[in-house]
Amino acid sequence: MAERSTAAVDVAGNSGDEPLTAKADKATTDGLAKAQETAERSADDTGGERRDTEPGGSAPELHSGHRLARRYRLEECVTRLDGFSSWRAVDEKLRRAVGVHLLPSDHPRARSVLAAARSAALLGDPRFVQVLDAVEEGEVVYVVHEWLPDATELTTLLAAGPLEAHEAYQLVSQVSQAMAAAHREGLAHLRLTPGAVLRTSTGQYRIRGLAVNAALRGIRADRPQRTDTEAIGALLYAALTQRWPYESDAHGLSGLPKGVGLIAPDQVRAGIHRGLSELAMRALINDGATASRQDPPCTTPDELSAAVAEMPRIRPPEPTFTAPPEYQRTTYQQGTYGRTQAGVGVTSPPPVMPPPPPLQSRTGKALKWTVAALLIAVLGLGSWQVADRLLDGERGTPDTTPTQTTTGGGDKGVKPVKPLKIDGATEFMPEGSGIRPELVSNATDGDSGTAWITKQYWNYPNFGNLPGHTQGSGIVVDLGSVKDVSGLDIRMYRSGQKTEVLAAGADASDPASLSDFSQRLTKLETVGSTVKTTLDKPVRTRYVLIHITELPQDGSATRFRGGISEIQITG
Repeated sequence: MAERSTAAVDVAGNSGDEPLTAKADKATTDGLAKAQETAERSADDTGGERRDTEPGGSAPELHSGHRLARRYRLEECVTRLDGFSSWRAVDEKLRRAVGVHLLPSDHPRARSVLAAARSAALLGDPRFVQVLDAVEEGEVVYVVHEWLPDATELTTLLAAGPLEAHEAYQLVSQVSQAMAAAHREGLAHLRLTPGAVLRTSTGQYRIRGLAVNAALRGIRADRPQRTDTEAIGALLYAALTQRWPYESDAHGLSGLPKGVGLIAPDQVRAGIHRGLSELAMRALINDGATASRQDPPCTTPDELSAAVAEMPRIRPPEPTFTAPPEYQRTTYQQGTYGRTQAGVGVTSPPPVMPPPPPLQSRTGKALKWTVAALLIAVLGLGSWQVADRLLDGERGTPDTTPTQTTTGGGDKGVKPVKPLKIDGATEFMPEGSGIRPELVSNATDGDSGTAWITKQYWNYPNFGNLPGHTQGSGIVVDLGSVKDVSGLDIRMYRSGQKTEVLAAGADASDPASLSDFSQRLTKLETVGSTVKTTLDKPVRTRYVLIHITELPQDGSATRFRGGISEIQITG
């Protein structure tokens, strides 16, 4: 299925000082649960949130090896708190690891957890760890979600030191955009801590526990957008300084000195990017922070995302190359090979006499003059033949070179090839299930650095083998009117996509299905990074379809993604 990984890293999203995976290595299930409960209750939950204090129901007595729905086999309990527990499990049907939250059906928060999980599942945004199932079965309510084995918690990254400027910029940019999209759908996080942010091996940041983590713990907020915005500001502050922006220690980070208040990141640590420092202060509004400049505070993820977009883009650092080691001359090159050394009775070989200069005899000199004369003769003969052909052409050979221009009523030449203006472009989805229609304009904007990129699909290269994608996808280009198409120059997002280029008939109007494109411009085949061809005969059409039926791998043998970077059509 689209945008679903095989697993999720750590199900609980705890805000304690240690990640759950580290605690699991140090205790048994019961001891682990007790330690985590202490960490959860002592964690510093900042912001305008409040926690329900209703007593929880009794946690189900489940153990490793228990199966839910005859499918999900529980493997390891990683959290036991407030009447619910979180497990690492295995989906035996799809043979992949998953995370499971469990709580009794009579738990006072069971209904809100189910509602939050189902709402989060409907979002379907790949920037969030996806909810796969939310079920009430007998006396148990459980929520199943992804498990990302290749991802690393932000808590772990910060334990190694602060992030460099480009990485911190990517963090705040991706997280603010993701939370802005969630709030537009009415979803809040309310527990956006370093333990809830994961960095994948491809450098993408993903957020886990959207709505669900807060529902499990009964956390609510009067102003959820402001709470999540300040949480993003705290993440950026910690990424820049390796300090938590409050007086108390949390998430394995030291807090600020007591009594000094909130100070800007560039005053905590030297060399911090000025723009990112000001951005963190604009987001940390709940603590009374003010930016160094007279910019207004950011109170919503949308405002924070817009502020990030207004910043000059921070480029990644130049790769550093280590200097090669100093060249060590061998003993042979140093001239000591074979020589007599002190205390060793090895004699040197006799000196080698240099060979005599070549062709110094009378016969050799004669041979050199003969070869020189032959070369001069050959060059002269070749020059005479070239000159003779040129003179013959001037005397009577007609000029058969076609002209490249056509002037009024004169000789008719070959029509010059020029790019055709693209009047519009739409996403080709004949079965009505759109992919990324908002990115289609990137494929016709003249900038190869932007692209129309599909979602990531799992297990099947043909768009996840989903019912709404059986005819593939692509982009339909509208030339504005019927024109002669003679060539194509298409840059693909990446190599390995199975692609063909088709054209609608000259009388076609608003073609929507694959059968409407009756003229074939290229054959269906797996292509490289470009699709470039010149047609033997121009084709009359207004609509051209770049049709993709299979996607290449996207960092894994089970993940697939493709797209189109730039389209140019000539006529």
